[in-house]
Amino acid sequence: MTKDNKIELMAPAGNFESLQAAIDNGADSVYFGVEQLNMRARASINFTLNDLKEISRRCKEKGVRSYLTLNTIIYDHDLSIIRTLIDKAKEADLTAVIAMDQAVIAYARQVGMEVHISTQINVTNIETLKFYAMFADTIVLSRELSLNQIKKITQQIEKDEVRGPSGNLVEIEIFGHGALCMAVSGKCYLSLHSHNSSANRGACKQNCRKKYTVIDQESGFEIELDNEYMMSPKDLCTLEFLDKVIDAGIKVLKIEGRGRAPEYVAKVIKTYREAIDSIYDGTFSQEKVDIWMGELEKVYNRGFWSGYYLGQKLGEWSKNPGSNATQKKVYIGKGQHYYPKSGIAEFKIEAFDLKAGDTVLIQGPTTGSQEMEMNEFMVGEKPGELARRGDVITFPTKFRVRLSDKLYKVVPNDLN
Repeated sequence: MTKDNKIELMAPAGNFESLQAAIDNGADSVYFGVEQLNMRARASINFTLNDLKEISRRCKEKGVRSYLTLNTIIYDHDLSIIRTLIDKAKEADLTAVIAMDQAVIAYARQVGMEVHISTQINVTNIETLKFYAMFADTIVLSRELSLNQIKKITQQIEKDEVRGPSGNLVEIEIFGHGALCMAVSGKCYLSLHSHNSSANRGACKQNCRKKYTVIDQESGFEIELDNEYMMSPKDLCTLEFLDKVIDAGIKVLKIEGRGRAPEYVAKVIKTYREAIDSIYDGTFSQEKVDIWMGELEKVYNRGFWSGYYLGQKLGEWSKNPGSNATQKKVYIGKGQHYYPKSGIAEFKIEAFDLKAGDTVLIQGPTTGSQEMEMNEFMVGEKPGELARRGDVITFPTKFRVRLSDKLYKVVPNDLN
């Protein structure tokens, strides 16, 4: 739990840009994978072992907890790798390991690392939770539970005083926002059968995100479906009933998205941070929810639904294979220089025009994802209203800009 006793807001991080975006926008904790043994192993943006100390440093500097995900199925040939990863995590002083395989759980406990139980284990009742409480201080419940079922479990934890290895009451974590899988808590075998590429080893080929035709084998009749993407669920979104989620007694709200762009992490974490804070200060309202939902719609999403939490109809499917985001970013330039005394950034425009009043993103491994309105800038030595390819522009910022930073323009996304 965070020190002010609010629920913990956990952010995804697939690279340093996203990590910094999470920290800058109010995350209480971050979770991330290293190389191949995590559920996003196919992503090209996983961290390496050498990154762990820097991740830990950045998190500690801001009082953010750090969680290493090692939640795949483990084979015998993986065991030495697992031990190395956990040893390095311990050496870097990361907060905890998220695990589902007993070999990972056992070794992490052996070296004295805090363990969180992954949703892959499918904890759905108090007795199963009591078993895993022998090894873990935080348990992620199955995604298929309703808020009523979750509340009964959290109440039973308090009644029976179910404690983890730390001696504290076990904390419950649930997923609060992001992509959902058609399989039970993500345990899917479609990809393994079709491509010999196991989703449970972090190598999902995303069969469910494709368009299929269903044919009756006896008659040859092609069955008409109401939705062409009938295996691709909409994204989970709990923001509209976040007060009910908190009332269910959870301690950690997890945002999905380790494969998402830094601006996604920044926008979603900022939005949920504001919503959580407003619940605790008594200002949570439908008017604010409407504004927040508009913000969430700007970044990657497949449409939103409440998952299984409210006990409503199951299976709300996406209407298209990609994102429903109302905005997108386009690359326009790269960092050239930063003048620290005056707080002036210099960028070279390499693609597309930039006009005064445009919304831009500045992104980089240390900068994270910073959004700002380009209300004033200089083109060369003169005030500018328009910058074109080849122009060098300067403008004031409230943050330090680096040569590795890239400049993007935020534009409407034509979904037609």
